[in-house]
Amino acid sequence: MNIFALDMEQQVDTTLRRRGNIFIHALIWSIVFVIPIVFAQREGLFRWREILQFFPLSIAFTVVFYTNYFYLVDKLLFKKKITGFILLNIAIIAALALLLHVWHEIEHILSQPSLRKPPPDAPQMPVILFVIRDMFSLIFMAALGTVMKTTERIGFMQSKQKEMEKAMTEAELKNLKNQINPHFLLNTLNNIYALSQFNSPQTSPAIMQLSELLRHLLYENEKMFVPLRDEADFISNYIDLMKLRLTDNVKVTSIIRIPEGSTTQIAPLIYISLIENAFKHGVSNDEASFIEMELTEQEDGNVYFVCRNSCFPKSDSDRSGSGIGLQQVQKRLDLLYPYRYMWRNEINDNVYSTILIINTFEK
Repeated sequence: MNIFALDMEQQVDTTLRRRGNIFIHALIWSIVFVIPIVFAQREGLFRWREILQFFPLSIAFTVVFYTNYFYLVDKLLFKKKITGFILLNIAIIAALALLLHVWHEIEHILSQPSLRKPPPDAPQMPVILFVIRDMFSLIFMAALGTVMKTTERIGFMQSKQKEMEKAMTEAELKNLKNQINPHFLLNTLNNIYALSQFNSPQTSPAIMQLSELLRHLLYENEKMFVPLRDEADFISNYIDLMKLRLTDNVKVTSIIRIPEGSTTQIAPLIYISLIENAFKHGVSNDEASFIEMELTEQEDGNVYFVCRNSCFPKSDSDRSGSGIGLQQVQKRLDLLYPYRYMWRNEINDNVYSTILIINTFEK
């Protein structure tokens, strides 16, 4: 997944999480405040007095829940003041349980005896059991508020982690691009310098082609992705520039197949180091040599790049920038196309082959 997809995923995750929190809060309090109405209509009659009898419990639930949700979890639990968190919860829950008992006693006295006075032989539940019952209900609400706040905090931290990963990825990609440009220019200028040494009439056209390549570097390389067709044109210009200094014993062929109207995007300069490598190690001034390159876009979203060349490895003293370009290719592929590319290099019968397949479709 590339960093743009990561950014979009973060926005979607944040929106879904916010909506989910709103839904959960609405669901919880719908249940909490509907309970009094359900309990008050056990006989099928709508009695406001009995509904109001249960509302203090709902209010106590609200106080405990949001005291933990908005204050205690942030100020104490997340700061690892666990003892204070537990003691304050116990104090609040005990106080509310006692107040609920007082409320029920007052409501019982004020209610009509015909409705509230129990039969003489009816068993009486000890007061402490009512208090314990209410305390357990309030403990459940405190735990629920704590769990919800903790879950949101975990989601927030994960979102921040993704933002940091995105920022680090962007910084690393920018750094890689800054390394590619000097490396690319170094190789290209070396070629033009070789032409100028022989006063070749091709020197001026080569400089013009270099200016076209620089235009691409300046305006397109700043983007994270560019049209595949534009990158293919850049590759063609680069190959034409490299061919200017080659002798007749070197055969270079390139095939580019991109469908008309293609809108496929690709990371800029992802192939250029592979082509540079072919010209650096696949060309001999004395022996017959060749370079074959093919770039093809498939309907399944795969972009195939194949490059084969004769193998004439350079000595250590002749390896300007050796290995740098290929290292950057590997790093950029890992960052931009994780699990969506296949890259294989091999040497058979003195022929070096590199195959790179990139799936440009998002998973």
